[in-house]
Amino acid sequence: MSTTLKDRLAAIAPGALGGIRRGIEKEGLRVLPGGGLALTPHPAALGSALTHPLITTDYSESQLELITGVHQGVQDCLHELTEVHQFVHRTLKEQGGELLWASSMPCGLPTDETIPIARYGGSNIGRAKSVYRMGLGHRYGRRMQTISGIHYNWSLPGVTSEQYFALIRNFRRHAFVLLYLFGASPALCPCFVQGREHALQTLSPHALYLPHATSLRMGRLGYQSDAQALLAVSYNGLQGYADSLHEALTQPYPAYEALGIRNPGGDYNQLGTSLLQIENEFYGLIRPKRTVYTGERPLHALRERGVEYVEVRLMDLDPFVPVGITAPTMRLLDVFLLHCLLEDSPPDTPAEIAELKRNQHLTAERGREPGLLLQRNGQAVPLTEWGDEVLAACEPLAAALDATHGTQDYSAALRDARALMAAPERTPSARVLDSITGAHQGRFEDFARQRSVQAQDALLALPWTDAQQARFTALAEESIAAQKAIEAADTLPFEQWRERYMAVESLGS
Repeated sequence: MSTTLKDRLAAIAPGALGGIRRGIEKEGLRVLPGGGLALTPHPAALGSALTHPLITTDYSESQLELITGVHQGVQDCLHELTEVHQFVHRTLKEQGGELLWASSMPCGLPTDETIPIARYGGSNIGRAKSVYRMGLGHRYGRRMQTISGIHYNWSLPGVTSEQYFALIRNFRRHAFVLLYLFGASPALCPCFVQGREHALQTLSPHALYLPHATSLRMGRLGYQSDAQALLAVSYNGLQGYADSLHEALTQPYPAYEALGIRNPGGDYNQLGTSLLQIENEFYGLIRPKRTVYTGERPLHALRERGVEYVEVRLMDLDPFVPVGITAPTMRLLDVFLLHCLLEDSPPDTPAEIAELKRNQHLTAERGREPGLLLQRNGQAVPLTEWGDEVLAACEPLAAALDATHGTQDYSAALRDARALMAAPERTPSARVLDSITGAHQGRFEDFARQRSVQAQDALLALPWTDAQQARFTALAEESIAAQKAIEAADTLPFEQWRERYMAVESLGS
């Protein structure tokens, strides 16, 4: 460990390591018992997707997003995530036996235009959320939006915006480690790429794959866009980051201008014609975030009050566990993020940004390939060698977190990760492929459906009290009342509201 890293670890205020806070947002498709996409509306018993604090929808009406609060303890966070899953699975089971899809790559999908866009009621904000999703469908296709993942939100007390950006730069440099260790989407249903060019190989008539892929979700087939490839966002500080985002949010893009905000019949195609409709459209491995006030734009919040936490966005769902993530994985993320924060973090350059994008695609598509070389400052370096260097440098940080929490769990999680770096055949992506080719005769959907059924069975078997049921029922009822109140309070016509929300002034300066 370099002296600088030692010094920075020592300089963290006493008790601050115990103040790490994390929260989880986990997406998952609702599917029919047979495995096809459920085209039913968001179940009313789950509450309002607009206002429920723990249960909402992501892109599609069929795509749930389960959210935890902010927690100081890993187990507390996991406990809440499990509890939300229990309520959702119980509700789905009672209402026709739908499942929550256990894989990041989607189930059998209908035609693109049949995938239902999420609905949030008649309020201006609710309508805007649906119009935004309509725009995403026009821009990238609806199928791409049905990919699901886990977002890990993380903060440490006393960290400045400048330090968070240093963390983000290092995270992007070393993101390949997490893709290799936790990628779990090496194969997919052929329906996902119907009509698209791709370089996937045929595993069987029922699955396409790449033999050494870790996370097709994070490769060229996942959240990618030719338009966004034009964005050269710098992470060298809040000002530069905000300026590049500002430009993307205000710069007209010819293809989107041609589409127009409304169609000839008057229905909305999208919220705006710029390269990004709103901030959330920017796809990144990790994002700087700040809690927004009602009606406030995220970029305005960042500019006004700085970075509050980071959102890690590259984690696939772990199909081998009922809630998609384990406590050891969360602890490894804590150690990894702490390393990104404390390690030297030189400014990024356009050349490095291009190099990191290539490394991401190589790892996503070929990460388990023996001897795979990545680029580090223009030099070729074996993925596993570089990955082990990064993990070895994390050891003192794992020890410090263990000392803080009176445990050995962080060091154990790191030890397991280092062992996995040397054993690609034991990674989640390798295990997924083994299971598809072995137990499921090359059928991706059969594999994912079985994992989904097993997850539901495991969660329904856990204890569940009348008090828990009452609390979640009350939350659902309160959220429905809150949505009605928002709808009743609206005074502006939607177009006027949209123009005001999309105005350049709302982005701050």
